[in-house]
Amino acid sequence: MAQLAQRSTATGARRSAQPLHVFARVASDLALILLGFWLAYLLRYRGELGGDITTEINLPFDVFREVMLVFAATLLTVFAIRGAYRLPRWTGFLDEALLIAGSTIVGLSAIIVFYSFYEPEIFISRSRLVLLYAVVIVTTLLLVKRLIQRLFGAWMRSRGRWIDRVLVVGAGPAGERVMGALIEQPQLGYEVVGFVEDAPPRADWAIATQRVIRRPAHLGACHELPEVIRRQEIDEVIVALPAAANDQLHWVIEQCRAQRVPFTLLPDLFELSLDRVNIHDLNGLPLISVRDAGIRGWNYALKRASDVVLASLALMIGIWPMAIIALLIRLDSPGPILYGQRRVGKSGEPFTFYKFRSMYVDADRDKERLLTSASYSGDRVLFKMKDDPRRTRIGRWLRRTSLDELPNVFNVLRGEMSIVGPRPHLPQEVAQYEPWQRQRLAITPGITCLWQVNGRSNLTFDEQVQFDLYYAEHWSLWLDIKIILRTIPAVLTGRGAY
Repeated sequence: MAQLAQRSTATGARRSAQPLHVFARVASDLALILLGFWLAYLLRYRGELGGDITTEINLPFDVFREVMLVFAATLLTVFAIRGAYRLPRWTGFLDEALLIAGSTIVGLSAIIVFYSFYEPEIFISRSRLVLLYAVVIVTTLLLVKRLIQRLFGAWMRSRGRWIDRVLVVGAGPAGERVMGALIEQPQLGYEVVGFVEDAPPRADWAIATQRVIRRPAHLGACHELPEVIRRQEIDEVIVALPAAANDQLHWVIEQCRAQRVPFTLLPDLFELSLDRVNIHDLNGLPLISVRDAGIRGWNYALKRASDVVLASLALMIGIWPMAIIALLIRLDSPGPILYGQRRVGKSGEPFTFYKFRSMYVDADRDKERLLTSASYSGDRVLFKMKDDPRRTRIGRWLRRTSLDELPNVFNVLRGEMSIVGPRPHLPQEVAQYEPWQRQRLAITPGITCLWQVNGRSNLTFDEQVQFDLYYAEHWSLWLDIKIILRTIPAVLTGRGAY
């Protein structure tokens, strides 16, 4: 009882302290913005960065005080509007960095427009270089602060502090995956207390992650949710019910609100495609159309131009590593250096897919035997085997580091592939697609993709397709850059690669 009371006190203290935490974050941002502006002034007028400062143009800091305060107020307002102070805990540092940098540039643009139109004499009379320096320094200070916060938070959570107790509603495929993700990433600061589900789990039911196998506690049926929240002192509820349980979903949401517990909805896998709809109105009648999954027009031209530039750079940088890999393959086992395979590209057009050979010659003959063997438990559409016996010695290393895919740059230069896009599949794999999965063929296949930086081969084929469709519908050059940057640590760690 004492432990439960202590937990209850800690939970209540965390919830009541949330407004204070937000205030502290805003106040620290304000302090860093003012500091950054002051440092920018010193760089320009004391360090004379950007040109000599004569007596006639030497301005005291008091002259910039009004602009500094407007700059600080504008940035904090833009941060608040764009949600910088209410980001989910699982938001990556790269996403937060892009949000902060973009918001700072928006704030600078707003200030320039305001002073240029309404008080041009003030804007012209003061050094615009101070504003430019302020943007760079302030952005750097804010990002360093957030990086330190993340490192300190991870350090505290590794010692059992700042942990939120999470309850999952539903133990279907979606519920299993979210529990597995939270168990596998303790640095997020979530403790999976258990789950509620009407049907009790099987006796051998468990969740396997990359590091551990866990069996989260079944804490009761869904109608016992209010009592479970109170008894277990739950900090957050994640609802992972199937689409068919619509009435139950509304009831669960009402109970979470009644208990004043934050909740997050995890859509059913097929429901993820609902973000692809456009809703129109015809005399009060809602008309729903589904957006196409293709990348066309100027978007395609921009993407193709960036592909040619990046593939050319990759070829120039990687020519010597590729030559060394070719020599290692030749010394390791008999057979060709490159492996050409027919794959299905955009619009179902076949092409020859090139990669470094990582298996013994004629390894394809053993695929059917492995696919039907008792040791294979992977996807029946997309064949992936963790300990594939057909790999050569150098091939194991190439597959783990994804260096076997370096020759894909030749496919990119020929226009058959892109740097970022869905991975191309074999014709026999495409033949097993369900109708909704064929939408991924509307996109040029790529070397890396969204699902490769979100689980790689650990994801099911359906989940990979959902990531591919999301990518096509939300494509931007920024999204490509983010995926490329996230590919680097994914390749270096080898997580999910085999």
